Amino acid sequence: MPIYFYWGEDDFTLNQAVNHLRDRVLDPSWVSFNFEKISGDQSDATQQALNQAMTPPFGFGDRVVWVVESTLGQQCPEPLLAKLKEVGSAIPTNSHLLFTSSKKLDGRLKSTKLLQSIAQVKEFALISPWKTEELVLQVQQIAQDLSLKLTPNAQQLLAESLGNNTRQIWNELKKLKLYTEGNPQVLDTETINLLVNASTQNSLQLAEAIRQGNGEKALRLVAELLIRNEPALKIVATLVGQFRTWTAIKICLEAGEKDEKAIAAAADLANPKRLYFLRKELQPITGKQLLACLHLLLALEFQLKRGSEPLSCLQTKVLELCHVFNGRR
Repeated sequence: MPIYFYWGEDDFTLNQAVNHLRDRVLDPSWVSFNFEKISGDQSDATQQALNQAMTPPFGFGDRVVWVVESTLGQQCPEPLLAKLKEVGSAIPTNSHLLFTSSKKLDGRLKSTKLLQSIAQVKEFALISPWKTEELVLQVQQIAQDLSLKLTPNAQQLLAESLGNNTRQIWNELKKLKLYTEGNPQVLDTETINLLVNASTQNSLQLAEAIRQGNGEKALRLVAELLIRNEPALKIVATLVGQFRTWTAIKICLEAGEKDEKAIAAAADLANPKRLYFLRKELQPITGKQLLACLHLLLALEFQLKRGSEPLSCLQTKVLELCHVFNGRR
């Protein structure tokens, strides 16, 4: 199928897929003739792309026409929809029409339904920062692609330190691969700490400090995260995700649920074995406390979206959150 629609927030992995498509179908000697990149903010971007896609490639190899940040998934006038329907079924097999966007396709649009029937639609989503098991699996997969061997603890450290920044994960693991050239070895946490440009301060550690009621540590983590230019709303999103997981587990336990698979499903845990440790961590905490924290976090998110100053806003709410758990002592 010569039509593709790639979308999602993981722009690094998305661009890797674009480069893979280019390398696979284009002849290196004819790239300048057979590769067209069109900015999606042009009013006639889709029309241009459809016309170019119908043009046979020059010389050897195929043709690729790429519309960057296409608006086709958000709006599509009827005349353009008719043109897409007409040309979409007639594009030559040696011509590849690619649309990319950071925004999700609007499922209500006719253009979306048409694309889903005539194109390869693929999502490139960032893993949520609080889904640590998935982040570890991502590190494992990239390390495997690079034929790089890491101890389980090293994988965990990289996942915690680099989070869902796919570009940084690739860059750091490629650096580690260069380090092992000529001397294949299994890298441990000591080597990771020595070579990887990663901070151990992250939003998950902030959630843990809050859960322990450690206001001093929580305030220090807030300051360090902001100094590292971590967006305040991203910090809050991670906190919300972590507290939702804890809340779901605690409410299930307080309701008398015994089935670990059911609890893991309710908490969206990929690995039910983690429940053993989470139950112990949450033992001194009540579901009521966790629900109170979610209310505070939603209020924090609202304040930040209304334009409140991030540092003072985060500091105030973090202390309120710590107070929820200090109250149990």
